[in-house]
Amino acid sequence: MIRTSELSSGIRLVTESMPDVASACIGVWVGTGSRDETEEQAGISHFLEHLLFKGTEERSARDIAEAIDGVGGDMNAFTTKEYTTFYVRLLAEHIDLGLDILCDILRDPALRPNEVDAERQVILEEVLMHLDEPADIVQERFAEALFPGHPLGREVLGLPEVIRGVGVGEIRSFFDEHYLPRNMVVAAAGQIEHDEVAAGIERRFVGREGGAPPERRVPGDSVVARFIEHDETEQAHLVYGVRAPERKSPERFTLAALNHVLGGGLSSRLFQQIREERGLAYSIGSDRVAYDDAGALAVSVGTSPEHAHEVLALIEREFDQLMAAGMTERELTVAKGHRRADLLLSLEDSGARMSRIGASLLLYGKVPTVEELLSKIEGITLDAVRDVAERVLSAERVLAVVGPFDKDDFLA
Repeated sequence: MIRTSELSSGIRLVTESMPDVASACIGVWVGTGSRDETEEQAGISHFLEHLLFKGTEERSARDIAEAIDGVGGDMNAFTTKEYTTFYVRLLAEHIDLGLDILCDILRDPALRPNEVDAERQVILEEVLMHLDEPADIVQERFAEALFPGHPLGREVLGLPEVIRGVGVGEIRSFFDEHYLPRNMVVAAAGQIEHDEVAAGIERRFVGREGGAPPERRVPGDSVVARFIEHDETEQAHLVYGVRAPERKSPERFTLAALNHVLGGGLSSRLFQQIREERGLAYSIGSDRVAYDDAGALAVSVGTSPEHAHEVLALIEREFDQLMAAGMTERELTVAKGHRRADLLLSLEDSGARMSRIGASLLLYGKVPTVEELLSKIEGITLDAVRDVAERVLSAERVLAVVGPFDKDDFLA
């Protein structure tokens, strides 16, 4: 059973009772991510995610780690372009401990200067590790080309010069502005009781209230068609795609089916043609990314430099064919079957269910039932796919390449 409520502090709470499991998973979803930073703040959201685990006035980082380890729990966090999530999964009998720690770090992080400086170096090492991965770099370049001059085009990890120079005061100000109840969703799933979780949060958030979701700037319409970065890599790394509808678009289910047929599964056209039939790549796939006000549909592939143009031509051809004729009845059946199973299999544990209900309430304002989602999947038609493919794939296409090439090697 799923229940939602708004607490007196302004926090929105959603829970799903799973009486037959022994675990509970609690997550706090903060509606601020890297797109909500100015260029001078680029990376603060991710920095802050790390720092909240360094402790509070009452608990050190070691205290937190030992408390969670001592009950066999798991605690972690992640930052995206539009939200930041902190979660703990443990036995249901220890749910009070989980609430204690989550609420403590999200209400009163210490942000001690020496710990900020220590974690600063950790994040710079993470940035350097990212810069050593051409497969990551090409994704970053594609985002820059798709959303030029917009925060959605920036990497979540931020800019090294910002990480090096940002002070405790700036980090604290960002926390005080964004980490407030009306910009938070708390989700819990497992062997839990909604009213008990609500009372526990109310008791632990006394004195902290207010806030609002951040105001956001919509990306402009322009894109950069080609972004070629020379690097003497063994493989050429390519990302090729287009702008796509935003997160709440009614076409999102149809677009998901289109993505699966394009490159989203083992039976997809690009996987079968480029890897299975021609052996031109070890890994190739497509993905749909959706934000509040924009989105993308893109293919990612790594291949030998001598095969890069051939692989690109095959991807372009598949875009053209799907745009002109859509997909077959058999492909649609396979795509529906995959989406249905993917949804149902994602509900197998308390962590997955917490993620579904928390993300749904934060990003959509409501939690659809599984039956509603299955009905949307079943309702996808060939005509709808053809219409979406024709419109989405006819948009200006963007190519990002990292490899041993000159900027003129991939002229449009």
